[in-house]
Amino acid sequence: MDAPVPLIAVALLAAAALVAPGERLRAWAMLLALALAPAILIADIADTEQLASLRDHPALAAALAGAGIAVIAALALAFGRRAGALPVAAVATLPFRVPVVAGGTTANLLVPLYVVVGAGVLAHALPIITGRTKGGSGARRPGALEWALALAVVLYAVQAISSDDFERALGNVVFFLVPFTLLYALISRVDWTPGLVRACVVVLVVLAVALAAVGFVEYATRHLFLNPKVIASNQLEDYFRVNSLFFDPNIFGRFLAVVMLLVAAWLLWARSRTQALGAIAILAVLWGGLVITLSQSSFASLLVGLAVLGGLRWRARWALAGVLAAVVVAVTLVAVAPTTLRVDLGDARSADSATSGRYDLIAGGVRLFTEQPLTGQGSGSFAREYRRAEDVSAQRATSASHTTPVTVAAEQGALGLAAYLALVVLALVRVLGGARVGPARAALAAAFIALLAHTMMYAAFLEDPLSWALLGVATALAAAARPGAGP
Repeated sequence: MDAPVPLIAVALLAAAALVAPGERLRAWAMLLALALAPAILIADIADTEQLASLRDHPALAAALAGAGIAVIAALALAFGRRAGALPVAAVATLPFRVPVVAGGTTANLLVPLYVVVGAGVLAHALPIITGRTKGGSGARRPGALEWALALAVVLYAVQAISSDDFERALGNVVFFLVPFTLLYALISRVDWTPGLVRACVVVLVVLAVALAAVGFVEYATRHLFLNPKVIASNQLEDYFRVNSLFFDPNIFGRFLAVVMLLVAAWLLWARSRTQALGAIAILAVLWGGLVITLSQSSFASLLVGLAVLGGLRWRARWALAGVLAAVVVAVTLVAVAPTTLRVDLGDARSADSATSGRYDLIAGGVRLFTEQPLTGQGSGSFAREYRRAEDVSAQRATSASHTTPVTVAAEQGALGLAAYLALVVLALVRVLGGARVGPARAALAAAFIALLAHTMMYAAFLEDPLSWALLGVATALAAAARPGAGP
C-alpha cells in the first residue's frame, strides 16, 4: 500500500472524529485514528537506524511497548473515574517536547501530550462503543468550525501527494494534525466548571513560572540546555536569548505571552486587592522571562492580546485607539530615525535584517505561490522548494516563511489559503461570541487572538496544540452558555 493512502485515511478518520454523525461513529473514528497514526509512523521509519536496536532486540521492543501500553491504560482508568483529570493532565504536558528523528530530520515532539491524548481517547471512546455510556453531557453536534478544522486536516493530507517533501508532510499529519484534532475533540466535550478552569490556569501559571526560572538560570550562566542552533547563534551575536526547556525562544515566548494574558484577565476582573497584587507579581516574573527571550513576535502578540482584553473589559474603541496610537508611534520612529533603528525603507536587505530574515522568506513564499497559484507546491514542501527557487543553502531555508498565510499559500495554493482563511474567521467567531460574559471567555479570546497574531509573524498555527486547546475550551464554554445547556 502506498504511503499517501494510509496518510489520507488517518486524516479522514481524524476529521470524522469531529464531524461524523453520532457519538458512536465519532468514537470509532477516534480509536482508529489513534491506532493508525503510530502504525504509519513505524512503517515509515522501520528501516532507519533509530529502530535498529529495537529490531535487533525484540524482547526490549516488546518490553517498551508493554510499558507504554500499561501507562496509557492506567491513565485511561484515571480519566474514566475523574473527568477533570484529562484537561489538567493535557495542560500540564503542553510545553514538554522530546527530540525524535523521523523522516531524516529531528522533530521536537510532544510525547507526554500524545500519551495523555491516547489515554483520553480510550477513556472517552471505549464506554461509548461498548454501550456503557451515550457520550455524556458533552455530546454536541458539530458546527461550522468543526467542519472547517476537518477540511483543513484532510486537505493538507491530500495535498501531500504532490509534495517534493512528503516525509515532512507525513510528520506534520501524524505528529501534529491528527493528535491535536483528537485533543480538540476531547477538550471540547469536557464540562468546564469554574473549579476546573481555575485548576488548569493554576497549572499553567506554575509551569510558566518554573520555565521562566529555568530561563533566568540560562541567562545568568550564559548556558542553554537545549537547541544547538540557538546556542551557536548566541555565540555569534552581542545578545543572549533563552529558550528554557523549549527548543525555540519564539515558542517559549508565545507560551509565556498566552499565560500572561490569562493572568492579566484575572487581574482585570480581580475582586480583591490581594488577588490583584498576586496577579501583578506573577506578571512581573513572566515579563522578565519574556524579555530575555528577545522574541519580537511574542512581544507584539502580547500587545495584541492586551488590546483585546482591554476592549472586552471596557470599551473596544479605547483599545482600538491604543493600538492605532502604538502603530502611529512605530511608523513615526521608522520614518524619522531609520538609521538609529537600522531600517532603510528603500533597501530590501535592510528590511530583511530588521525583520530577522522574514522579508526574504515572505518574498520567496509569494514567488512560490505564483508558480502554482491554485494547488501550491505541496504540503510541507516550503523549505525544499524555497532552496530550489532561491538557490540558497539549507541553513538559510526554514520549514516555513515565518508568516503562516504565506506558508499556506506557497504549499497549498489558493485552495489551501481559502480553507485557512475560512477556518480563521470561524475560529474568531467562536472565541469572540460571548467573550464579554466574564474573565474566562475574555481570556480565551485574547489568548487565541494573540496566538493567531504570533503565527502571522512566526509560524505553527495548527501545528501548535495551544491553538486546538484554546479553541476546544472556548467551544465547550460557548456550548455551556447556550439556553437549556444547564449550569
